[in-house]
Amino acid sequence: MCPGWAFRVCAEPARPGARRAHNVRMSKPPQVLNQPTGPTQQQRITGSHQPWPLHDAQASRRAESAALAVHAPFSLMSRAGLAVARLAQAVAPHAMQIHIWAGPGNNGGDGLVAARLLHQAGRRVSVSFLGDPTKLPPDAAQAFVLAQRAGVPLQAWAGEPVPPHDLAIDALLGLGASRAPAGAMAAAIDAINGGQAKVLAVDVPSGLNPDTGSVMGAAAVRAAFTLALLSLKPGCHTGQGRDHSGDLWLDTLGVAAGPPTACLSGAPAVGARPHAAHKGSFGDVAVVGGAPGMAGAAWLAARAALAAGAGRVYCSLLDDKAAALDTSRPELMTRAAWWRSAPALLAQTSVVCGCGGGQAVTAALPPLLAHAARLVLDADALNAVAADAALATLLQARSARGLPTLLTPHPLEAARLLQTSTAQVQADRLTAAQSLAQRFNACVLLKGSGSVIAAPAATPFINPTGNAALATAGTGDVLAGWAAGLWAQCPDAAPLHVAVAAAWRHGQAADVHASHHPGVPLRASDLIEAMALGA
Repeated sequence: MCPGWAFRVCAEPARPGARRAHNVRMSKPPQVLNQPTGPTQQQRITGSHQPWPLHDAQASRRAESAALAVHAPFSLMSRAGLAVARLAQAVAPHAMQIHIWAGPGNNGGDGLVAARLLHQAGRRVSVSFLGDPTKLPPDAAQAFVLAQRAGVPLQAWAGEPVPPHDLAIDALLGLGASRAPAGAMAAAIDAINGGQAKVLAVDVPSGLNPDTGSVMGAAAVRAAFTLALLSLKPGCHTGQGRDHSGDLWLDTLGVAAGPPTACLSGAPAVGARPHAAHKGSFGDVAVVGGAPGMAGAAWLAARAALAAGAGRVYCSLLDDKAAALDTSRPELMTRAAWWRSAPALLAQTSVVCGCGGGQAVTAALPPLLAHAARLVLDADALNAVAADAALATLLQARSARGLPTLLTPHPLEAARLLQTSTAQVQADRLTAAQSLAQRFNACVLLKGSGSVIAAPAATPFINPTGNAALATAGTGDVLAGWAAGLWAQCPDAAPLHVAVAAAWRHGQAADVHASHHPGVPLRASDLIEAMALGA
């Protein structure tokens, strides 16, 4: 058991009827809330601090098909529409004028059910319909007919202005998007984004790839709220997904989605240190980096490792003319050319290599790759591996000798390692991280919005915390050092678990900072203190 932290596993969401701290408190009117269409339960995902399973489009469609096979026709769509109507009332209780954009598939059918229920509840509802009513899937066709019979104003949309409204509901595409929106669909997305009302997206914001979080065409809907149905989709949590999804909610509709494609990580459990512990109980970290002009990066990583709880931290600078003392943290120790130590010493230590390493790091890498017990490779160490086939071979060989490695690239470094472009990495971050993990037999923490943590033969994780306040120099060095500090305390922990815990704490500190200081960047040295204090 790790003395200061523990990893929390991914678990299925609670079934309807279970207690949940973040369940939505539904507003009236009761006409919508008491529809006899089966169980619904909104669970707020954003800010929940719990681990959640994620299912890509293929897995979600399998779950939907299995549910449709055992439920009466139209019952699942009725539940989905009710869930949308309920959340619309909860997030916009004073919105009397609601406009629904309904597409040509089942996502549009969900929107049409919600339109009917909201209309019957006394809201002024209007619908812009994009599609051919004669070609709708059976359930969506029934939703269309029922909405017409209920007197919901339905209009085929051809680009004209829509009625004034307080809330827009995006039910255009959902999982139905297989290519970039074009023509009227693309124009509708532009119209939604150009409106003044807040937007509630049904399942997935239209135009956003549900698996990758990339925008499939020129634009995707920017929602204030998204209600995921049946399952959470990875694309809402990484890449551009967080910017487009807004406040994310889930309603499983009473359906079990099956094994996850990925997991959204939760807060690591933090415990008290044993009274009888001493500094030797919490392991040693050595930081190798800080080439001429970049010593600060190494000191930041060392400070972070110490703040994370490592018993002793050594900083071995690659600039032999740099100061041998961090005066703000004199408890950090320096060791000249530490990477040349005896293999037995290297084999006892958690090592961070590459922070501010420049080209000088290349000489330090061979002994570290060969002998370091637990190795975190960041920044210029990754660039060196990408440029040197011999170093790449040494890295690949570590796993076979029982030596675990954690790589912490940003997208450009990942692109160099994969010999591709940054744009290609960002277009499918989950695949990029998994490809790196397989190629180097190592755990990978691909940094960015929705950092992805992957390891060979393991379900990947997406980190839900963090924001653009972290877009400052040195915050990546802090993450690498913090991970090593956790690992030193629990040397038998899998690097996947270490990376998940470190990324979550790193991002959470930035989230707390942003809540108190919106728009203000978080400097790396301040980030360390925020993480240390559990912000």
